[in-house]
Amino acid sequence: MRGKQPRIVLLAMSALVASALIAGGPVNADPANPAAAGSQRSHLENPRSAQNVRIQLTGADMLDKVVAAGYDLEHGLTRVPDGIEGEAVVTAEQLAGLEAMGAKVLAEGEGFEWSEVADGGFQAAGARSAAPLAAPAQSDEATVRVVRADWFTTKGQGFLYVEARTTEGAQSDPVVLMQLENDSGKRTEFGFARTMSRFVDSGQYMFHRNLFKLDQRPDQIRVTSSTGGVTTGKVSDWLENAPPPLTDNPGYKYDFVDGYKHPQQLFARAHEIARQYPDIAEIVYLPNKTNGYQRKAQATIGGTGQSAVVVSSAAWGHEGGNDITVEFVERPGANLPLSVEVSGKAVRVLLAKDASGALASTATQVATALKTQSQGLIDRAHPYRTNTGTGIVAPTVAPVSLSDFLDEKRVGAPEGEVPRGEATIPVLRIGKHRDGRNPGVLIQAQDHAREWVPATTSLESAERLVHNYKTDKETKKIVQNTDIFFILSNNPDGANYSFYNYASQRKNLTNHCADVDADPGRRNSWGVDLNRNYRVGSAHDGYAGGSNVCTSGTYQGPEKLSEPESKNIVWLVEKYSNIKFMMSVHSNGGQLFWQPGAYIADGRITTPRPPLGDEAFYWQSAGRILSQVKAHRETVVTPENVGGSSDVLYSSAGNVREDLYHTYGIYAFGWEVGGSVYNPTTGNWQGGSFQPPWEGDPSLVSGHAETMEYANGIMEMFRVAADWGNDKKKPTSELVPGKGKYRGSVDVRFETSEPATIYYTTDGSRPTLDSPRYKATEFREPGQVFRITETTTFNWFSVDASGNVEKGYDPTDKKKSKNYRSATVTIVK
Repeated sequence: MRGKQPRIVLLAMSALVASALIAGGPVNADPANPAAAGSQRSHLENPRSAQNVRIQLTGADMLDKVVAAGYDLEHGLTRVPDGIEGEAVVTAEQLAGLEAMGAKVLAEGEGFEWSEVADGGFQAAGARSAAPLAAPAQSDEATVRVVRADWFTTKGQGFLYVEARTTEGAQSDPVVLMQLENDSGKRTEFGFARTMSRFVDSGQYMFHRNLFKLDQRPDQIRVTSSTGGVTTGKVSDWLENAPPPLTDNPGYKYDFVDGYKHPQQLFARAHEIARQYPDIAEIVYLPNKTNGYQRKAQATIGGTGQSAVVVSSAAWGHEGGNDITVEFVERPGANLPLSVEVSGKAVRVLLAKDASGALASTATQVATALKTQSQGLIDRAHPYRTNTGTGIVAPTVAPVSLSDFLDEKRVGAPEGEVPRGEATIPVLRIGKHRDGRNPGVLIQAQDHAREWVPATTSLESAERLVHNYKTDKETKKIVQNTDIFFILSNNPDGANYSFYNYASQRKNLTNHCADVDADPGRRNSWGVDLNRNYRVGSAHDGYAGGSNVCTSGTYQGPEKLSEPESKNIVWLVEKYSNIKFMMSVHSNGGQLFWQPGAYIADGRITTPRPPLGDEAFYWQSAGRILSQVKAHRETVVTPENVGGSSDVLYSSAGNVREDLYHTYGIYAFGWEVGGSVYNPTTGNWQGGSFQPPWEGDPSLVSGHAETMEYANGIMEMFRVAADWGNDKKKPTSELVPGKGKYRGSVDVRFETSEPATIYYTTDGSRPTLDSPRYKATEFREPGQVFRITETTTFNWFSVDASGNVEKGYDPTDKKKSKNYRSATVTIVK
């Protein structure tokens, strides 16, 4: 039961990837210009040498290797039959490295696209005729299963999405082909034959699937395997006939956010909301302070060769480090020792000379002298990157100014000085009853700094709650029946860096890099991916999607929960144990997902999948949430992008959702807002970005439109939580076809009145919470089917998502509670 779910200990325990691997300066900085008369700036690599390229990888296993190597991949990665396609931000040198790893660089217009017309199926594929086959034998039916067949419409266009699986799909020589046909409505013929695309991930067969346009809703599909199996399936509606959103209610107030907001604006508004609405809102302060928008002042002196020296101040840049200058000085004479002079914040390194009067100080020797003789001004000095520092150091033309590189503002960034120093993250808590009686909902935005829309979406949702509480009855129900916690930016340091310095920043600003990666040219690559820093399914335990490389976009940190931002989430859910729902809001892939979120690549061993009842509840909730997104402007998050994140996206080791679900029993969703929007003018799906233009065509990609539609979805999540908390109705379940006499054998399965987990026995014993759970046939499929060949008695009970037990049965009371369900299936020989 949800309220009593034990912690799960996982043995052996990449919204992906990306950020800032390029070693470069702020967007508009010119590293070559002197900072002031008489001094010069440190050498920096030029970020303008980076470019966006579209690449194809062979699968998630290669994706994991590419990300672990430090490459910056954009979100919105797409599974294609031959692997994964996505964008990389790379320099020319890095592009060569990607190709050496086996990545294919795609030309303009190249890459996978769904076919929009029938292709003739097997006939076109050269396998065999697409002519209808005779009715299959029962063994043929068992080899092919329809996972899902969904019809949806968007912007006046209909689409059919189908996933099907064959038990022989792993066969690779020859590859098993699947053919899809559909009718044109009830009692019409099958036609429109097409070949389905086969998807393999980390060497494991997943399914065959297709997405294509149709002008008329089909009633059924038929799927045929090249090995002989064939089956039919009913077509279901996906997000059709959604109820109107709250924004349609008379007098409902919305559209409060007028542009992107940096953390200071977000937090100031959270405080103002708590001040304005003290009867329903307050601020909770998270106890662990962040690193802060601050860095040590640095310089790389002497180029990038064996003579280069990297210097870092002991003090933060804004606390005096930026005032330090370092000068390498040549003196006349011979047999001179290496020494360091300090006058105020000016550090002069007097270079050594040998007996002939030639300069004799190596980079290693100069670095050691700076660390030991700079009177505490310099606490880190070393040769450049992998250099051994054997080169002889040359004198500088002028003193070199150290800088934290946080004083240059990116063009287009909002005005205002960013506070330095450690930051305290406020949580905006909204609810009429904030005493633990109501189910809590945690909305966590901007784990990844460059994702700006999640913050505005979350703020818009908060504004709607407080402005409509007294005037809209549905909003009043939400506020009275839930306890909502908004973290509007969980990564304020990185977000400030994204706004003011480097727009593509993904991680926080904590620098765990050793000397080899600690020069200022690497500064856009420092930090920890907060959504890889948790405890369950961690890369520290061998799961894919997190990196040990400190410059990687998915760097997991030196240990689990190493970062204050992730420690704060654990503190919050442990202090407020009524938190039962969580949404980690990201961008920009257009997905909604949950567990499993990670797997071990070798064998594709996922973290434990949720019980079938929890999985069904996730799907039911997703349908409600995404229907409200669609209601705004017909944006459809397609079924292929909904489900376990490791199934629809990629393996993201150590993510927050996995930890909260398995450790605390919290229904934890991940949301990649944005993503593709169907453009009826071009007939294509248009992709999104992390920071789309705020305004634009309201039917296509814009930050404003995404904020409004996904705020609709968050509001519906609050209603899901409220319904969950008020649910006192006990579930019912049946064994289908049920008890009775059957000749030879019979296939049976369980059905429930609502999403519920079934515990059962077949040995005559009393079912308990330790009994086997009814499972899915396979991931993304409905419940298993039992082939019964001997007389068998099933004893069982069901538990719904709210913890209600069928018939009030108490599985823990061995003596008194016997009102479990029972049915005997008798096999007559």
